[in-house]
Amino acid sequence: MLAAALAEARAGLAEGGIPIGAALYGPDGSLLGRGHNRRVQDGDPSMHAETAAFRAAGRQRSYRGTTMVTTLSPCWYCCGLVRQFGISRVVIGEAETYPGGHDWLARHGVGIVLLDDAECVALMRDFVREHPDVWNEDIGVD
Repeated sequence: MLAAALAEARAGLAEGGIPIGAALYGPDGSLLGRGHNRRVQDGDPSMHAETAAFRAAGRQRSYRGTTMVTTLSPCWYCCGLVRQFGISRVVIGEAETYPGGHDWLARHGVGIVLLDDAECVALMRDFVREHPDVWNEDIGVD
């Protein structure tokens, strides 16, 4: 499942954006949608990877039993999306670069799987080192 999110993160980086990717899977494991952070490319501060994957999945009758896979721990905005729509599980590539809100999600009954994936960590570390201004803008740091 992480492979699709990683491919999206690489695509975002190749486009000149922030290398964060996500994919939403159905209860049966089928891929519903995938996407990557497009804040830079689209000039849209709301186009996070999880948001892009969610939108690509289209309208679902229910999100119960679905799994959001993301290369980086979700921010508070994306945690809200997970809670609002009842996504059951979040698989996270890494939370070292950015801790996000996955602990809060876990406290509210969302299943969390933290993989500590070396490629996810390397993608983000390199990006933050090379583009600290863009990264700080993304996470809301002046």
